Amino acid sequence: MSANLKDQAAILKKLGIESLNSMQIRAQEAIAQNTEVVLLSDTGTGKTLAFLLPLLAKLDPALAAIQLLILVPSRELAIQIEQVIREMGSGYKTNAIYGGRAGYQDRIELKHAPTILVGTPGRVADHIRTSTIDTTHIETIVLDEFDKILEVGFASEMREIVSELSALKNKILTSATQNVAFPPFLDLRRPTQINFLTEGDKKLQIKTVVAKNKDKLKTLANLLRSTETQNGIVFCNFKDSIRLVSDFLAGDQIAHACFYGGLEQVDRERALIKFRNGTHRILVATDLAARGIDVPELDFIIHYELPPRVEEFTHRNGRTARMHAHGTAYVLKWQQQNLPPFIISDGDFIIPPVKDSYASKWVTLYISGGRRDKISKGDIAGLFFKEGQLHKDELGIIELKPECAFVAVSKKKSSQLIQKLNNRRLKKKKVRISLLK
Repeated sequence: MSANLKDQAAILKKLGIESLNSMQIRAQEAIAQNTEVVLLSDTGTGKTLAFLLPLLAKLDPALAAIQLLILVPSRELAIQIEQVIREMGSGYKTNAIYGGRAGYQDRIELKHAPTILVGTPGRVADHIRTSTIDTTHIETIVLDEFDKILEVGFASEMREIVSELSALKNKILTSATQNVAFPPFLDLRRPTQINFLTEGDKKLQIKTVVAKNKDKLKTLANLLRSTETQNGIVFCNFKDSIRLVSDFLAGDQIAHACFYGGLEQVDRERALIKFRNGTHRILVATDLAARGIDVPELDFIIHYELPPRVEEFTHRNGRTARMHAHGTAYVLKWQQQNLPPFIISDGDFIIPPVKDSYASKWVTLYISGGRRDKISKGDIAGLFFKEGQLHKDELGIIELKPECAFVAVSKKKSSQLIQKLNNRRLKKKKVRISLLK
């Protein structure tokens, strides 16, 4: 079955996409015509849309039951895919379930079964055990970033889930890594493999930055200043390293957000919101940020601590030079440090004379009302333009969640906006507006 071209054109228009890339076209054809497909493509090339378009065409709009199950390795990827499906305007109820939030929230959302369920294996398996999820009509399963799902230890949960899918017909696996063994419990017979990992010109430059001694913090700060208004991720291996780097950057007045597994889920989500909307242009993170998070095109990434394996090096680098863009991966080392053999540099980068820290023009405001209150992005924009008297260039990205919203606004206008708009009505709800710290 192939997607209706008229419907597809409408979806692409909603997403602001002029046309599909070659990988997405090939994947769409393969998934429409085959029951087992393995899609290999670099991070950021649009794999989510590549498998969603043909799979939406396989759904039965008359059946009020879960038909498509998408398993992912992280909460962030679950939220990201759910958001993409909503933005596509498919008309199919979609829910994302994952660890780190109260189970009762899942039960409320799953009371009326979605057509598409996105989730982490641990949380999905929990709900199958308690019969919150009916697996009777699930004909399609997607293992998105399946190698990462296996790597983080979800093999037994996935095996348990697949054993409950009596109606399973279609199996789709995606990855940004080659030569990964397929999970035996999937019982893949002759999967169609689409490999776009080696396609394209070299858009990534790998540059070595040499610090004079083991304490690389001052060199890191100078490097970040040299990137001026560009945005990027500083990768560390451990959360203790992130704390060390973050404290130093804060003392050097370099604004940034932090992202790692030890943070509460709400703090991780808000760090990404501020990074996406430009409040912060730098994210200091562990390898949790190397895959499965929704962030804008990155100009650079920095290996503050060298990755232990080639896989981590590849996935970190995959956050920049995505799609049609170019990017730089900076490898930060001290003079007597040898690089592992899998890091091949294009040459040294000499940091130019540093400037003052870049100060973002944006801050993020929190609004205590969201999609469940029938509030739209247009309603929020209208409030800030009409009542807040903002100019177009003073209102940034609006992110709408079920219970709340986040808005990037001009830092210069933030205080007066809070005074003027706090406790105003949006639709029928009186909302609180405050600065997101």
